Amino acid sequence: MKKLGTLLLLFFALNSLAQIENNPAIISTSVEKISDTDYNLIFTVNILDEWHLYSQYNPEDASLPMEILAAKGATDFQLIGKATESKTYKEYSDTWEKEEIFFKEKAIITQRIQLTNTTITSVKLNFFAQVCKEVCIQIEEDFSFSLDGNAIIDELVELDEKSIRLSKLLILDLKNKALLKTDVDGNTQENESLFTIFLLGFIGGLLALLTPCVFPMIPLTVSFFTKQSQSKAKGISNAILYGFFIVLIYILLSLPFHFLDSLDPEILNTISTNIWLNIFFFAILVFFAFSFFGYYEVTLPSSWGDKMDTASNVGGFIGIFFMALTLAIVSFSCTGPILGSLLAGSLTADGGAMQLSAGMTGFGLALALPFALFALFPNWLKSLPSSGGWLNTTKVILGFLELAFAFKFLSNADLVAHWDLLKREVFIGIWVVIFIGLALYIFKKIKFSHDGADKKISFSRGSFGVLIIAFVVYLIPGTFKTPSWNLSLLSGFPPPQFYSIYEQENDCPLGLNCYKGFEEGLAAAKAANKPVLLDFTGWACVNCRKVEENIWSDPAIYTLLKEKYILISLYVDDREKLPTAAQFKFKRANGKLKDIETVGDKWATFQTVNFETASQPYYVQMTADLQILNRAEQYTDKDTYLSWLQEGILQFNNDQ
Repeated sequence: MKKLGTLLLLFFALNSLAQIENNPAIISTSVEKISDTDYNLIFTVNILDEWHLYSQYNPEDASLPMEILAAKGATDFQLIGKATESKTYKEYSDTWEKEEIFFKEKAIITQRIQLTNTTITSVKLNFFAQVCKEVCIQIEEDFSFSLDGNAIIDELVELDEKSIRLSKLLILDLKNKALLKTDVDGNTQENESLFTIFLLGFIGGLLALLTPCVFPMIPLTVSFFTKQSQSKAKGISNAILYGFFIVLIYILLSLPFHFLDSLDPEILNTISTNIWLNIFFFAILVFFAFSFFGYYEVTLPSSWGDKMDTASNVGGFIGIFFMALTLAIVSFSCTGPILGSLLAGSLTADGGAMQLSAGMTGFGLALALPFALFALFPNWLKSLPSSGGWLNTTKVILGFLELAFAFKFLSNADLVAHWDLLKREVFIGIWVVIFIGLALYIFKKIKFSHDGADKKISFSRGSFGVLIIAFVVYLIPGTFKTPSWNLSLLSGFPPPQFYSIYEQENDCPLGLNCYKGFEEGLAAAKAANKPVLLDFTGWACVNCRKVEENIWSDPAIYTLLKEKYILISLYVDDREKLPTAAQFKFKRANGKLKDIETVGDKWATFQTVNFETASQPYYVQMTADLQILNRAEQYTDKDTYLSWLQEGILQFNNDQ
């Protein structure tokens, strides 16, 4: 159990205290020929404002010094001495208590080499360095140098002709591209989405409060602050500061994911739709669920809590911070499963790192509020119910919810891998079984090890049980070929309606005609003289399913989609392998190469390169000759979506 706790805390590990900027050090290379055997290989590094790149001569036990070596396996040349450096700066570091040597704004590093084999035409050097602001990023990369033309080897030149050709085909010559971003309310949907995730995180924090690990801590901690402080005002301010640090700690846990997001805009989508990571999330949530059932307890190493508790005795701001950190550690067995669900759900959702931060903020705020409020109004403590069996009941209920949520991640893996295991009706059937189990527990027909012998059912418990039974009744029609009602409350959570055990017209949403390839759909639009509705979607995209099931199902919208548009649905998370002839390498704007091996690789790159976004759903209206007709649209309401479609048709007709 301790190993699992350690792994999870490492997964959440804090490694930054500020938002990390993209590419703080941009490196270009050049070659200067000295003789037939000697060359100067030159690195020119442009450094963002306020960032520092550290010199080869930076002292030990400080920021890591730069290092330039021959690339692994290179034997046809040797380095002549250390590289020469352009102007450096010195400044005393309070952190390291040493004078550090670094570059600002621009660095020119020149490494002399001597060939031992004069027939070679290129060499590779490994460049390692550390660039820092409030946080530090390590750079390590092999760079290629051409020796026969005083020029850098462009990575694309090293590619085969097929990769160059297919890369060019992936880039569109869009007309009226500026129209995509003309929506003056373009941030509204994102803000609403962030608020929704914040609210879900807040609810998760409230649920965590109602667990045996956290609830008893409220009166104890508030009493400590109000009674141990020199004055009532000081006690209140300390309790509020304690609450603030709780919020801060949970926000800090999300910051490493901003670093991932800045490195590659597609990376969080790639992570969230990774088959094995979704299976891992499924296994972890099942594991957490059974810990809530009382079969075992998941805790972090006790030594961690002991160390934080000792540190909390320091006093002042630092002591209060470590008290808050102690709470986060000792309550992990109850908060960990909820945080795990929040982490997994936020990574799967659009927005990735920002949504995770919003969710963590909501979670931390819900945990912190009682400590601040009860410190302000200590008489409220008398109204708190005493700890008891109801806390264990809450844990078991959360265990059933964790178990139900776990199958969402198994479903994601099944969808993107096309295993055809968890079809929509099977998924809903599993939920029916889980919530029947919850209903039986609520009515005390089944019990777990930590439940008491009392068989009396309170009114509130019985009422909750009735709601669970009503939910089961609501779910059951979803297992039929023709449901009695649409499960709109769950839209986006179960697999799409066309992913069914029953025979369907096609594998497009709502039985619409759609194309899964851009070129094929474009040709159809040209032949039919209709505009294209380009639908960037995903098998594991919750909001995509909500749009399809709640908005596209509207009769007026459905008619427009069916009769007036050519629908092209591109799944950015599809893990189906492309034919070997269609696989290639694509060079990103930052010079990095990306392997395009799956359908999802192709369409995710296609979206990022041409439309400068990596979120789904993302809808674009265009003509067959690549003329943009209207602003891009994302997750929205029926009226807005209908108006948007009508505007596109009107613009298309005007252009004819």
